[in-house]
Amino acid sequence: MSLTKRLHEVRTPAGGPSRRDPVLDDLRQKIHHHLIDELGPLLYDRRISEDDLRVRVTDQLQRALQKEKAPLSAADRAQLIQDVSDDILGYGPIDRYLKEEEITEIMCNGPHSIYVERGGKLEPVAAQFVDEDHLRRIIDKIVAQVGRRIDEATPMVDARLPDGSRVNAVVHPLAIGGPFMTIRKFATDPYTVEDLIGFGTMNAATARFLEACVIGRLNVIVSGGTGTGKTTTLNVLSSFIPDDERIVTVEDAKELQLHQDHVLPMEARPPNIEGKGQVTIRDLVRNSLRMRPDRIVVGEVRGGEALDMLQAMNTGHDGSITTVHSNSPRDSLSRIETMTLMAGFDLPIRAIREQMASALDLIVHLTRLRDGTRRITHITEVQGMEGDVITMQDIFLFDFGMGIDPNGRFKGHLKATGIRPRFAEKLADLGVKLGAELFATQAAAAKRPAGRR
Repeated sequence: MSLTKRLHEVRTPAGGPSRRDPVLDDLRQKIHHHLIDELGPLLYDRRISEDDLRVRVTDQLQRALQKEKAPLSAADRAQLIQDVSDDILGYGPIDRYLKEEEITEIMCNGPHSIYVERGGKLEPVAAQFVDEDHLRRIIDKIVAQVGRRIDEATPMVDARLPDGSRVNAVVHPLAIGGPFMTIRKFATDPYTVEDLIGFGTMNAATARFLEACVIGRLNVIVSGGTGTGKTTTLNVLSSFIPDDERIVTVEDAKELQLHQDHVLPMEARPPNIEGKGQVTIRDLVRNSLRMRPDRIVVGEVRGGEALDMLQAMNTGHDGSITTVHSNSPRDSLSRIETMTLMAGFDLPIRAIREQMASALDLIVHLTRLRDGTRRITHITEVQGMEGDVITMQDIFLFDFGMGIDPNGRFKGHLKATGIRPRFAEKLADLGVKLGAELFATQAAAAKRPAGRR
């Protein structure tokens, strides 16, 4: 069997990780370590251009292969050079998975265990890092690109790749058997509302409804669990904001990709090596109020900044959008209430709830279903206060009763509950009209004469 064929088997597992070729692994590791020893300092020298560094790496590779005197064809040699070059100059063995569009997440559970998420399902792959030092070099490279650091003093970090993909890394002493690295990939072209309709995340009717809500300057919360598509949905909702408005975005690590002309993105900053210089999300939200924004878009509310967001929404900054982790629309309000208390002020619960009932208009809740798809399952109006309770009303709900098809995929979709939201009149006053057909249940629509649908 040729080395190229063996390389192909190692790189393209079918139905799970393939058996690794120990001869190929030994040769690759030997050459990899040789290049690190020869070029170590140059790999981190920013004065050397990437093209010049690639030439030097290729030259050293050719020399190392000549010394090994391995019986390789020209194709075998080129393939091995490409693999080792990716290991040293790119992102190592995960480089090719970063380029595969159907892969949405890459998880490195130590140097010798890599999983990817493809089609909403996790699967192991055969690729491996050479050793812990190799994985740690890749983490250091990613983190340094955005001016952050990771070491024993700060063994956890959030960073991003140049394309906006989110990166989380944990190293020793916290990561037992690590380092660990998780990459949430972002599409090269941001998903549009048409993409989400195609994926089944929402349907055309709810897309029109949400667009009207954003144009009508309603305050919207996008909620859901981890990996449900909150940031993607936030990106799509933000795309509905008119081009003539001034938008300030606040994020922990920049992920939003807005294409309006007047966008001011801001990113939080961790403390430096002396523990100073930290700028939190809350600091940025407070500062954004002084920047004359028409809209404030916060990537995720996870602490005391919830109070500042509510204050902004209640002081004329209508049309703000943010995300929050929660299991249901009702839980979203509970979490915001808890996070508001994290601001450090001893506020009465009723005062916080009155602030929320006044500030929030709509909650868009996403769920990751068993079939791996991410769907909007609730679109819920926040109506006001009754006693000490915030009242809510579902406008659209996902119909789980439609069952599952033979492939295990849910047949259901979002359906109107038949209730017209209270804010419809507010939108009409602003010139944004919501047609009655948006809120008609399927049974009511079926009874309507054909000429009136």
